[in-house]
Amino acid sequence: MNLQDQLGALESSLDTLLQTAAASARSSAGPVEAASPDEPPALGGTPHAGDSAAPVEPPDLNEPPRLVVSRPERDAIEMTIAGKSVKLSPEGVSELIEQLSNVRASMSADQPAGIAPGWQFASTKNPIMATQKYANGDRLLVMRHAGHGWVPFTFSPNMVIELYAMLTKK
Repeated sequence: MNLQDQLGALESSLDTLLQTAAASARSSAGPVEAASPDEPPALGGTPHAGDSAAPVEPPDLNEPPRLVVSRPERDAIEMTIAGKSVKLSPEGVSELIEQLSNVRASMSADQPAGIAPGWQFASTKNPIMATQKYANGDRLLVMRHAGHGWVPFTFSPNMVIELYAMLTKK
């Protein structure tokens, strides 16, 4: 499946999910509970122990549904929108990351040029790598990140020289 097919399938799936979530939010009379006591309730969920016993207001129908992500097990996450939950295995998480990455790369709003203060990340020390040289002199470098999976980068010959200089600079 090429990137355009993937984008179309993802957009269609997201549209369906959003329509389902919106319909569920409109028709839902009961509250949706948060995924864990440490997370805020989604869509006006039940109060936590120690909270006031005031009745919970139903969600504002003009407000979009919230996404709640929890980790019920070490090797799974659960995503909930408007009371509809999906549990993802490590393979499912990898597929979601890949599809979201492809969609994000095609969006017109570019990633910020600099690293935001306080940005947190998971680093992979000494990743597995593969390279390939193209006829025009460009180089493909693919690195395996523990969270993102295989991440490809293509460098022009000048950028290869800059990268080498950066990595060997004292």
